[in-house]
Amino acid sequence: MYANLAILGTFVFLYSITSGRLERTPINGALVFIAFGLAFGPLGLDLLNMDVEAEGISTLAELTLAVLLFADAANADLDKLKRFSQIPMRLLLIGLPLTILLGFGVGAVLFGELGLLEIAVLATMLAPTDAALGKAVVTNEAVPSNIRESLNVESGLNDGICVPVLFLFLALVTKAGAEGGTSLLAVKLVAEEIGIGAGVGVGLTLLGWFLLKRFGDRGWVTETWLQLPVPALAVACFGVAQWISIR
Repeated sequence: MYANLAILGTFVFLYSITSGRLERTPINGALVFIAFGLAFGPLGLDLLNMDVEAEGISTLAELTLAVLLFADAANADLDKLKRFSQIPMRLLLIGLPLTILLGFGVGAVLFGELGLLEIAVLATMLAPTDAALGKAVVTNEAVPSNIRESLNVESGLNDGICVPVLFLFLALVTKAGAEGGTSLLAVKLVAEEIGIGAGVGVGLTLLGWFLLKRFGDRGWVTETWLQLPVPALAVACFGVAQWISIR
């Protein structure tokens, strides 16, 4: 499924940055997408399998979360963040760890039948949970813009920060057998999550920026498709990173 997302995202990105050139030919977008489906579908190379099962639903949920987080990041006001960067940094580097510690302490009192590592897993899972009512605060113009932007950034990054920590605790809880012991497995999981995500994100983004600028200077990127390259690149990054991580 992740390979499908990587292929689809890459194709949409490449088409969106060359659509201006293709529109000058008798080949229109519908024909290109049909040809792509025939070439990569069951009648061609059979690289795309769109059967949706339990795994597909889970992947769709992950992709939805990735797109939502990307949309939040894309709407961030970078100029304001540069002036008030200390607020989200405090929220993420101080507030988030303290939230996990507080959840751990409360869990230890309320759930004495659970082990300490199990309580740590629960605390880590609950710490980055975004309350739906927080949307009213982030979008309320009466709230100072620096506070709104800081909360928006924190809510988008806290999930990604907590995932490696969660994997660390899960590896320690399950005590999965691995060469070098559980501790080595936990460190490996954290390194993979951070390393693969960062490497794929930076690498594909730089490549996408280069291609978009190159073809944009040539006038191949039309206004109709101007908004698609970046979201398509985000989907491609997600698909490639997930595909590599499960290999």
